[in-house]
Amino acid sequence: MEEDRRLIHGDLRSMFSPPDAVLYEPGQYVQTVYFPCGETLVSFMVSSDDGRTVETMQVGREGAVGGIVSQGRLPAFTRIMVQSGGKFLALPVAALDEAKIRSRRIDDLFARYADCMLAQIFQATACNAIHAIEQRTAKWILAAAEHNGGDEVLMTQDRLSAMLGVGRSYISRIIRRYKEDGIISVRRGRIFIHDIDRLRAKSCGCNTAIREHFDVVLKGVYPNGE
Repeated sequence: MEEDRRLIHGDLRSMFSPPDAVLYEPGQYVQTVYFPCGETLVSFMVSSDDGRTVETMQVGREGAVGGIVSQGRLPAFTRIMVQSGGKFLALPVAALDEAKIRSRRIDDLFARYADCMLAQIFQATACNAIHAIEQRTAKWILAAAEHNGGDEVLMTQDRLSAMLGVGRSYISRIIRRYKEDGIISVRRGRIFIHDIDRLRAKSCGCNTAIREHFDVVLKGVYPNGE
C-alpha cells in the first residue's frame, strides 16, 4: 500500500555491493536491513571447526536480511555475504521497527517472511544431511535462478563448492556432466540453464518445497522473470 511505502521511503538508501562482500559477521550487531535487488543474491554461511563453510539459506530480490525477527541490537549468528553482487536498498532497523509499530500490514508482512526464512533453514538442514551432492548442486542452481527470476546464475565453481561444503573436484565433475548432457553451459563465471526440466529432475525436492511454502505464506513474492 502507498501509505506503507511512505513510512520507510525517506529512510531507504541505495547501495551497490560486489561479490564476496560481507554484510554481517557472527557476533556483529545488526543495525541495517538489506533488500537485494535484481540479480543480487545473498547467502547465510555457517563455518565449521575445520574452517569449512556451508550455506544454510539464500536470499534474493524476494526478501531481506538483517533484523527481520530480532528487531536489531542483537548480534548476527552467521556470516551473511554477497554471492552475486549488485544493488541493494538499505534501511535502518530502527526505521523498520517504527514502521512495524505504525502499520499492521508491514508487521504482518515481516512476520510471514520470518516464517519463510525459518522454513528454508529447516529444509536446508535436512537437505545437507540426506541428499547427494549432485542433487544439492542442481537444487542450488535452480534456487539461485528462481531468486533472480532468470535462466542464468552468476556463480563460479569455486564459490559453489565452498557454499556446498565439498571439494571443487566434486563440483567440477557434476558441472561437466550437466554440460555434456546439454542441461547447462558455463561462461565467464556464469551458469546458463538450457533445460530447466532436466535440471529439476537432477535436483531433490527441497527447492520445490520451499517455493510452495512461500506461495502459501507470501504468495506472489517470488520474481517471475519480468
